[in-house]
Amino acid sequence: MTAVVIVIGIVAFLSTTLAIILTFRSINSRESDKGEENSLGHQVGEIRHGIDRVNEAIQHLNVDRAKQSERLETMLTSLNSSSSALQNILANTQVRGQWGERMAEDVFRLIGFVETVNYTKQTTTIDGGSRPDFTILMPEDKKLNMDAKFPLTNYMKLVEANAEPEIQEHKRAFLKDVRDRTREVVGRNYISPEDNTLDYVLVFIPNEPMYHYIQQHGATLVEEALRNRVVLCSPISLFAILSVIRHALDNFAIERAANEILSELSIFDQQWGRFTSQMDLVNKRFEMAQKGFENLSGTRRRALERPLNRIQSIRQQRGIPATLDSSLDEEVEPDHPWGLPKPPENED
Repeated sequence: MTAVVIVIGIVAFLSTTLAIILTFRSINSRESDKGEENSLGHQVGEIRHGIDRVNEAIQHLNVDRAKQSERLETMLTSLNSSSSALQNILANTQVRGQWGERMAEDVFRLIGFVETVNYTKQTTTIDGGSRPDFTILMPEDKKLNMDAKFPLTNYMKLVEANAEPEIQEHKRAFLKDVRDRTREVVGRNYISPEDNTLDYVLVFIPNEPMYHYIQQHGATLVEEALRNRVVLCSPISLFAILSVIRHALDNFAIERAANEILSELSIFDQQWGRFTSQMDLVNKRFEMAQKGFENLSGTRRRALERPLNRIQSIRQQRGIPATLDSSLDEEVEPDHPWGLPKPPENED
């Protein structure tokens, strides 16, 4: 808006200066030469036309500025209404708690956690007396409990306060609210060896400015919480904590997978030893069978062929025919390995 006003001022100044210069020139031209009156009148007309256009542009700029101011007022009114509505909503303690839980879940999803796999909601503790807002599932069946706390009432009064006494009063009230919330968590048995939990519990503050104010002005409060094994965290610090947990889960999964692989390798090694032993035994038996076959086809065959050759020689010396009945040759099966006669056919 300031830039528009500056532009309008510059244009008005230039148009006024130009009008003065042209008027001065017109006066001088009247005294010097009357023959140039027509030309000068034409120039003055053009200048007036130009000034009219400048005035028209200025009027348009004024109209645009008015429209922009109207739109800006409408936007500010809508923003004030939204802020008032949000303030009224967050004035409800239950709604604030739901808001904090929703922000915590957004951080869980951002880090890649899945409900019932990496965390659970409203799970009753082993003693049955408490239900943390969230239970983060850790390696080796460990658990880490977390509650979301949003002490907004006195914090908003602190932010809106102007006088120093009022600021100090709301500051003490706000820090007392935070201390009371942390002590509530301590008394809820969120740390339990029987339930296999870690030795710490998280308290989630779903507002970064509120968390930083606690860190800057509530040092004793933070120290007391840590002595009670309570860790305060904001959305950013919760993201960092969950990143470390996610890294630990990944390392644990890799380690467990490596152990399973080593176990399978041990089983494979045992089975491989049995396989090679059986393979060697079968190989030895094949070698023995090969040697037995070579003995049959070699030594034993030649030992049998020698007496057969001598019998054949004796038969030839005595003139004994090879076959006594020639009909046997016709009835011998040609493909029979021992030349046996065909079996007699059944006669009807």
